[in-house]
Amino acid sequence: MLEKIKQFFLHENDTKDHVLSEEKKRLAAAALLIEVAIIDQEFDQAEFDAMQKILENQFGITTEECQQLISLAQLECEASTSTYQFTQLINQYSSAQDKIALITGMWAIAYADGDLDKYEEYIIRKVADLLHVSHSDFIHAKHTARSNRNLAC
Repeated sequence: MLEKIKQFFLHENDTKDHVLSEEKKRLAAAALLIEVAIIDQEFDQAEFDAMQKILENQFGITTEECQQLISLAQLECEASTSTYQFTQLINQYSSAQDKIALITGMWAIAYADGDLDKYEEYIIRKVADLLHVSHSDFIHAKHTARSNRNLAC
């Protein structure tokens, strides 16, 4: 399993660079979503379901691929000491729209259990700053996620 994680961060050759960059972006995004889910010490089924839906929709992957991605991201989060390595990859391989979609997804996970924790808000704000997401986009993402949650209820 650790070997799979290492493969996400190694460049084998230039022809595989695009594939590797997409895999790195997916892993980094999943890790950041997990950070929101676990920061309040309660990673419940609603947060897991929201994360799986976000990853499947954002990256167009199957449920099986998504579960593998989440498992790898959980391992990477456990081994990580900060979010910087993940935000660096997102900055390197993502567009501004991808970054806003990620922040919206982070808000969706924070709202998934019906209780916005101050630590969840803190980590989302920190990541948004590291991704250079404007304050207006940060607030818009928050309102979008909260509205979508209210519509789903």
